[in-house]
Amino acid sequence: MPATAIITDSNSGITQEQGKLLGISVIPMPFFIDGELFLEDVTLDQETFYEKLLSDVKISTSQPSPGDVTDLWDKLLKDYDDIVHIPMSSGLSTTCATALMLAQDYEGRVQVVDNQRISVTQRQSVLDAIELAKQGRTAEEIKNILLKEKMESSIYITLDTLKYLKKGGRITPAAAAIGTVLNLKPVLQIQGEKLDAYSKVRGKKQAKKVMLNAMRHDMDTRFKEYLDKGQMRLMAAYSGNPEEAAEFLAEIREAFPEFSEIHMDPLSLSVSCHIGKGAIAIAAAKCGSM
Repeated sequence: MPATAIITDSNSGITQEQGKLLGISVIPMPFFIDGELFLEDVTLDQETFYEKLLSDVKISTSQPSPGDVTDLWDKLLKDYDDIVHIPMSSGLSTTCATALMLAQDYEGRVQVVDNQRISVTQRQSVLDAIELAKQGRTAEEIKNILLKEKMESSIYITLDTLKYLKKGGRITPAAAAIGTVLNLKPVLQIQGEKLDAYSKVRGKKQAKKVMLNAMRHDMDTRFKEYLDKGQMRLMAAYSGNPEEAAEFLAEIREAFPEFSEIHMDPLSLSVSCHIGKGAIAIAAAKCGSM
């Protein structure tokens, strides 16, 4: 058994069942729905979440309680030498900052990795950490490798509705109204710390084309060296629309025939809460364990 334990949260898209199979711990992200506490993939599944979201009940994201986090660390440190804890990007949540603060009391035995990942790219970091732990790397060594690779990832997302960007204050009500009338679909990007605007086009079909072209450009430029060495991983994600996502996955396979395997997951609910149902995404990340 590796001497280093690996922890992530449900923002990685790794389910509780998958975590057990991988030999890692997955902390469920908490949500408050009409004031009631739910835990992602424990007391809140994807179907229930989107039913609540579409019914316009009040939903807010939260972070795991510090006590729950340290209780897990204390339990694991009875059997492991050290821990690598991989939360979602600090640019998207305060969860990472809290973990970094808590880890200060553990004298280096808990290494928190703020490597600016979310969803399928965060999942890749977890897989890298697992492989590095199997190789006998310490928690500090694993953290340093993942931090070195933290900007070697890319995500492009398009949305089905502007409603949730308006609710979150990211666009004005007027802009949302005009965009809806004109069928404008934003393409957003995550190139590290946070979610940013990338493009705005008419219709989902054009948005998908923009995302595929953007990822092809990334592969041909900033990721070319890693691609040539077989170190890139290509992924897809979606929010509550698996049929549309499967169609987009087929388009990705056609556009990127050099990838024999393309992993696809539902987007984490923390992201879906802010962009709504019907989003699709393409993502890539360098494999940091090679």
